[in-house]
Amino acid sequence: MSALGDATWPQVRQGTILLVPVGSLEQHGPHLPFDTDTTIATAVTQGVAERLAEQGVQSWTAPPIPIGSSGEHQSFPGTVSIGSDALHLVVVELVRSARTWAERVVLVNGHGGNAAALTSAVNQLTFERQTACWLPCRTEEFDLHAGRTETSLMLHLRPEVVRMDLAEPGDTRPLAEILPAMRAGGVAAVSANGVLGDPTGATAAQGAAALTMMIEQTTMDVMAPGGVAVG
Repeated sequence: MSALGDATWPQVRQGTILLVPVGSLEQHGPHLPFDTDTTIATAVTQGVAERLAEQGVQSWTAPPIPIGSSGEHQSFPGTVSIGSDALHLVVVELVRSARTWAERVVLVNGHGGNAAALTSAVNQLTFERQTACWLPCRTEEFDLHAGRTETSLMLHLRPEVVRMDLAEPGDTRPLAEILPAMRAGGVAAVSANGVLGDPTGATAAQGAAALTMMIEQTTMDVMAPGGVAVG
């Protein structure tokens, strides 16, 4: 058992690792649910905890931070965002609290829009001599948003909530090409359906392979000397 929410306090030893998934509640095109990023971050976190246990390293997985900084998606109904400043504060206070018993805190991030807040929070915590880092789930190495990789991951993790009958390509240009327009007008400025990529052709098998790779990479980062401090 690694889920902190299911444990009692005598089970939690001083000096363990706390893994915290960080997600979002934002549109993911017409075919994926709003909690896609949270689902993926949680699955990666749970997988990392299992890999650590196999290596004799105890860790606990916290419930996810389910709402992040998603202002770039605010044009799409249903998106809920707390913004970078609020997320920064949540992370700082969470780590300060957990560090009274945890050796270190690792934030596993599933949404690229959270990066600025997580970086600033970790920088502040490092200045305070707290031991914390954040690590990306790395889906954006494959496609940007609600494309084939995220769709495949969700077909593997929660196929019942994926509407492949509604899956359609969005803007498939590289991030560098669309970033100026996105900064000015959000995702809606470049993609009317909210998709950045092409989800057609996604499969659960591709999702399982991507999840394994993300878990293995994140586990290696956690086990690196001193951990990986992104930011």
